[in-house]
Amino acid sequence: MSYIVTGAAGFIGSNIVKALNERGIRDIIAVDNLTRAGKFRNLVDCEIAEYVDKKDFLSVVESGELSGDFEAIFHEGACSDTMESDGRYMMENNYRYSLSVFEWALEEAVPFLYASSAAVYGGGATFVESREHESPLNVYGYSKFLFDQAVRARVGNDFADAPSQIAGFRYFNVYGPRESHKGRMASVAYHFFNQYRANGKVKLFEGSDGYANGEQRRDFVSVEDVVKVNLFFLDNPEVSGIFNLGTGRSQTFNDAAVATINACRALNGQAAQSIEEMRAAGSLEYIPFPDALKGKYQSFTQADLSALRAAGYSDEFLTVEQGVARYIPWLAAQG
Repeated sequence: MSYIVTGAAGFIGSNIVKALNERGIRDIIAVDNLTRAGKFRNLVDCEIAEYVDKKDFLSVVESGELSGDFEAIFHEGACSDTMESDGRYMMENNYRYSLSVFEWALEEAVPFLYASSAAVYGGGATFVESREHESPLNVYGYSKFLFDQAVRARVGNDFADAPSQIAGFRYFNVYGPRESHKGRMASVAYHFFNQYRANGKVKLFEGSDGYANGEQRRDFVSVEDVVKVNLFFLDNPEVSGIFNLGTGRSQTFNDAAVATINACRALNGQAAQSIEEMRAAGSLEYIPFPDALKGKYQSFTQADLSALRAAGYSDEFLTVEQGVARYIPWLAAQG
């Protein structure tokens, strides 16, 4: 049985490929667009059966020529740049592409596990997987929202009309190994690490939307946990639906910065510091909130995990402090 992973050279996709390898699975068709060739590094330590360019894959899917014995498809391929202004590109890449692969999975009754996003909630304060709470702030969020709507329209809100497993995951703020190719869209933990190593300080936004400096809050979730949830659903093909995938905790950007700096200090054999000590030492710097993000920024996110828990997932999620402490040594080892 083969597995298909789209976006296989990307952040979450490559971590899923690696996790499948750790289960002894090698028969993996890796689909991606390597126009930005540097992403290939994410697959160097992975084993795959075949690499297929995204355009070639989509052509075969839409022509009806894709056939075989497939265990599941992990559809992680997407443009994740929340600042992308080309709406036509975003909708073609995130919506139309996903719709074609989804329709194929339905026709072939292949389990379809796909990447949605917490961006569908926009600036709201309630993060529950239902239409009344969904109001994206940018075209990226809209592309994910519209695809979720298409899935609901096709298989029903209760997914009762699905011929096989359909599971969408609304990823919150994911961080962890294999994200360096994302550039400006990489996690704050990644950027904080590089800033601290280069300049001995971390830059955060000043207060906005009623929050003090660095106190904007997000649900930061380790890619380790994201992969665990995906594999839980792979192991439980009877469970379908759209699910939040965060930790269920909201932590501040200050928390993420402090965790990153202390993880770096630990690598140097230095004792941990408090945020007050870091501010006094000049390790934390607050910069003006960018005009380009005003009205398009989620100052608070926190996943409601009720649906995920009801689906049977019971493992605890790493805190920012735990997850970053595991991530920073990996980053440092990459040189």
